[in-house]
Amino acid sequence: MDDQNKNLILATALSFLVILVWFVLFPPPEPSTPQDQAEIAALDGDEVQTPSATSTVGEATATTEETLPEEQAPRVAIDTPRLQGSLSLSGGRIDELSLKDYKVSIEEGAPIVELLSPVGSESAYYAIYGWAPGAGLAGADVPGPNTLWTLEQGETLGVDSPVTLVWANGNGLTFRRTISVDQDYMFTVTQSVENATQSEVGMAPYGILARHGIGEDGDLPGLKNFFILHEGVIGMADGTLSEVDYGDVRDFDIDPNERAQAEVYQVKEDGWIGFTDHYWMTTLIPEPGTTFKAAAKYDSRRKIYQTETVMPTVTVAPGASAEVTTRLFAGAKEWEAIREYQSEGVQKFIDSIDWGWFFFLTKPIFWLLHNINALIGNMGWSIIGLTLIIKAILFPLAYKSYVSMAKMKELQPQMEALKEAAGDDRQKVQQGMMELYKKEKVNPAAGCLPILMQIPIFFSLYKVIFVTIELRQAPWFGPFRDLSAPDPTSIMNFFGWMPWAGPEPGTLMATIFLGILPLLLGISMWLQQKLNPAPTDPTQAMIFAWMPWVFMFMLGSFASGLVVYWIANNTITFTQQYLIMRTQGYKPDVFGNIKSGFKRTPKTDDK
Repeated sequence: MDDQNKNLILATALSFLVILVWFVLFPPPEPSTPQDQAEIAALDGDEVQTPSATSTVGEATATTEETLPEEQAPRVAIDTPRLQGSLSLSGGRIDELSLKDYKVSIEEGAPIVELLSPVGSESAYYAIYGWAPGAGLAGADVPGPNTLWTLEQGETLGVDSPVTLVWANGNGLTFRRTISVDQDYMFTVTQSVENATQSEVGMAPYGILARHGIGEDGDLPGLKNFFILHEGVIGMADGTLSEVDYGDVRDFDIDPNERAQAEVYQVKEDGWIGFTDHYWMTTLIPEPGTTFKAAAKYDSRRKIYQTETVMPTVTVAPGASAEVTTRLFAGAKEWEAIREYQSEGVQKFIDSIDWGWFFFLTKPIFWLLHNINALIGNMGWSIIGLTLIIKAILFPLAYKSYVSMAKMKELQPQMEALKEAAGDDRQKVQQGMMELYKKEKVNPAAGCLPILMQIPIFFSLYKVIFVTIELRQAPWFGPFRDLSAPDPTSIMNFFGWMPWAGPEPGTLMATIFLGILPLLLGISMWLQQKLNPAPTDPTQAMIFAWMPWVFMFMLGSFASGLVVYWIANNTITFTQQYLIMRTQGYKPDVFGNIKSGFKRTPKTDDK
């Protein structure tokens, strides 16, 4: 086997390895033991556990306060250019929120995405703010998660139209909560308390994000559960990003103080914590420079996940007042919006997008793709433009590689002569080849370098297409209405010419009846092979003959945007290699190599 074929075999094996990595799934975490469940069940509490100023969990609900069932509580509408929903005066919860700019599917008439939903819905998900009682306060003196607030100011929460809620405990303390929202996804919550008593009081402001689980195992609906995507708790503490999957939250040790499986830590200056999904996120964000306690919890008895931020205890003198302002992000993980919030002081907020291990590649690749799309206005053509730029950047390496390959072709007769002269002495063959390479200034490994460079780039682009919302439901042309989804065309709908859908992605029919893009991918790889004659070794020839079609079926279920990139990459590579080989005096016989591939190899009789 000559060195060129060894390089090709190596490149093939590495490419197969990259594709196979996608299909590796991590084993699910073990469920909580019955003993753990019994310990948690023995702990008392309401549907949501509110923190106390002493970092122990207690019920801050009042026995004498006015409450109403959730479905009967008055609501205040939320209406902005990008959000719609309402907040409940029961607990002052921000618990009903939908994203106007995003639909659940590309089908006509599809509903918009619902992010938050109230208690009693199929998957309750909401934000609660309040005050945890401190020294000198009994539990009945602060509003709880079910306290019935009164709308004091405003009618509809919108941009430049905040609302203010008020509640008095009847013992000299008056609590107010002013909520405002910007043009995107950031709420600002200002909590204040007036002390009209004769005593000094202390209390700690907090924020809670609560998410109710579905099913006996506590799993949540709509999760991708894909190993390259983080979904679960996400937080930033003093510059350190933490990501905890829901399954790992369920594996936390039981904290008796928190009355749940919990992980608690202190943030010294800057940080935030919340829940992240594939494209959406909710995040509690204290003011920069604030020390606070952050916690992530799971109550297996009620199947509720919580993230919390608890501020330091505030001491309010008689006749005085205190005020604390925090923020709540609830919306889509859009690069432009999140980057803007980061510039406004939310530390490393851009890292809430799951850039992965190759962040040093995924970030610049997305930045480039995003800016190309801003100029072109079509993500499909932008991906092709990105491919052109990447190929231009890698062109010096590609040029050296293809020049080396052309010289290797010229040296083929001399290498064959070395093999005949050395016979079975492989060491002599290798020494002769190395001397020949040195004399002719040929690097036999140069042919692998561009392919090796493409592996992390391919992985990074795959990550970008999979995790960024800018690629979600991004159209190209005709039937390609979502570049983050597999090719919707098939022979069953005449490759998009007919108005009906093709096979359901992920099914056996979809694997067999491929779309037009995977077919073009296979053809482009096959044509690229035909720049060189087939290997003389039958095993190698068989591997190379099958490789394009194996890749074609393996990538058939991948995002169509990624397949577009690979087709463009193969096309540009074919053109570059053909032209460079011609400039080096070697004329690839593409049509001749195609014809020879269809000829049957004559059998030789054993003697």
